[in-house]
Amino acid sequence: MRNDRVFAYGAAAGLAADLLLADPRRGHPVAAFGRAAAGVEGVLWRDHRAWGALHAAVCAGGATAAAALAARAVRHRGALPVALTAASVWAVVGGTSLGREARAIGGALAAGDLDVARERLPHLCGRDPQALDGPGIARAVVESVAENTSDAVVGALVWGALGGVPGLVAFRAVNTLDAMVGHKSPRYRRFGWASARLDDVAGWPGARLTAALAAVAGGNPRGAVRAWRADAAKHPSPNAGPVEASFAGALGVRLGGTLSYGGRVEHRPVLNGGGRAVEVDDIDRAVRLSRRVGVLTLAVCAGGRLAYGAIKRRRT
Repeated sequence: MRNDRVFAYGAAAGLAADLLLADPRRGHPVAAFGRAAAGVEGVLWRDHRAWGALHAAVCAGGATAAAALAARAVRHRGALPVALTAASVWAVVGGTSLGREARAIGGALAAGDLDVARERLPHLCGRDPQALDGPGIARAVVESVAENTSDAVVGALVWGALGGVPGLVAFRAVNTLDAMVGHKSPRYRRFGWASARLDDVAGWPGARLTAALAAVAGGNPRGAVRAWRADAAKHPSPNAGPVEASFAGALGVRLGGTLSYGGRVEHRPVLNGGGRAVEVDDIDRAVRLSRRVGVLTLAVCAGGRLAYGAIKRRRT
């Protein structure tokens, strides 16, 4: 089977598996990678950028090499390449679990159970839940849904379309390393620098596609594009900025402002300042927008891969 069809069929099957099965509570491949990366960190950690770069190379490079070997082993073996692609897509995307966690927090907020909402928030993002009231939690959830749509769905499919199974695995490995060591704590300010910069590069195309598709799929395309153009560059993250700004404009809400991570307070610029404050019902709206973006991403990536394959065949 041609490589373009392998990706198209495998990606569709993998997203369907994510919708039906979501992420398992135990034994998830990404969690296994995280444990292995933590073990490598225990051996390599030094308060130095070079050692952090080595850590990123060993972990991400090793996972990508294993994926390439697996893809090579099943090449030209009937439906096995499609099955491997589908399994890889299911393993690296997390759209369904993202939506379930967001809605669970939204349900707790709607029921007035702030303690449960605070208890569940760390499952979704790294904010300090005790520092947030109900509206603050709702805003954090919407921002996390926006950012993780890019990280957990769109970026993976983009790199899968570009690089097949190795591309899928490489993107998830890099994104996981950034989540583990890419933050600016005293321990990881230097050691995690390489992982953070690598994630910025890997996430660049997916973030822009996410922002564009959020404008297409949202209820206010002009507002999404306007917020993206006006406010994205104000965000400290080069990739979260376009995504959160576009979601804010599409949903008609105001994101950004004062945040608290690990006891550290950050004052971020407001995105879509003309929008209203986030309400609990906006969590469900953000999840529905995220799902539409995921479906459109599949269409764009699979269609682009098929179109590229057709053009390439015509030239040969």
